[in-house]
Amino acid sequence: PTPIAADGTALHYPDFGSGAPVVLVHAWSLSSSMWEYRAQALLTAGYRCIALDRRGHGRSEVPGGDLATTYHLDTPAGDLAGLIEALDLRDAAIVAHSTGTCEVTRYLVRHGSARVSRVVFLGAMTPTGPERELFALLRTDRPQWFHDAAPGYFATGGAVLVSAALVADAVRQILEVLLAMQIAGADPRCRSLSADLKGLDVPVMLMHGSADESAPHTITAARRRIWSLGARLIHDGAPHGRHVAHEDEVNAEILHFQAG
Repeated sequence: PTPIAADGTALHYPDFGSGAPVVLVHAWSLSSSMWEYRAQALLTAGYRCIALDRRGHGRSEVPGGDLATTYHLDTPAGDLAGLIEALDLRDAAIVAHSTGTCEVTRYLVRHGSARVSRVVFLGAMTPTGPERELFALLRTDRPQWFHDAAPGYFATGGAVLVSAALVADAVRQILEVLLAMQIAGADPRCRSLSADLKGLDVPVMLMHGSADESAPHTITAARRRIWSLGARLIHDGAPHGRHVAHEDEVNAEILHFQAG
């Protein structure tokens, strides 16, 4: 990990390839590892991939201090800015999933889009996220909470789209994050993003499945603003974990969008 955050927090960011840069921003409670298959497709196509571990996640440092401040949306957005500036990235594309889309939105509004060419939002958790009450079981039995959520996240209830081993690996990654950080990160902080969405000034592609249980399209209304930016809404019955349940389609759409 490298101390690139404004407060000196050391952040881990796998950085591979030498082509046009693509920054990958992971979802709540996961890490840069969630992107390993998307990154491979991008690398094969000739792009450079940088996948940031959010502070307290993956191999990044677990900071001390007040959790409400540490996980206020401005902090991870600032960490993203620190990464992009430290690597002097230009014309970078950003691909984000779930709550990662909140960080990217705040980053673009607070730090500007001069270094960014376009963004892809997968299962955008903006501007309204799930109610905090949905996370009550997380406080007392989080293995059960994630076990119960997995079928909806990966769409394992119908056709088998992912292996049981892949699901188990994702849950393992999630349980490595400290509970206190998960609870702080689960706060519905994305409710404040309606104003931020009006400030987006880069091309955006929104990929959102109609079977998304984690970010139901009926409450994640970011698409209404993003439509005006020429975004594409892919509304095909996919789950929140569309990036693994429909990985070939996601790879193809990202590459097509990245190519202009």
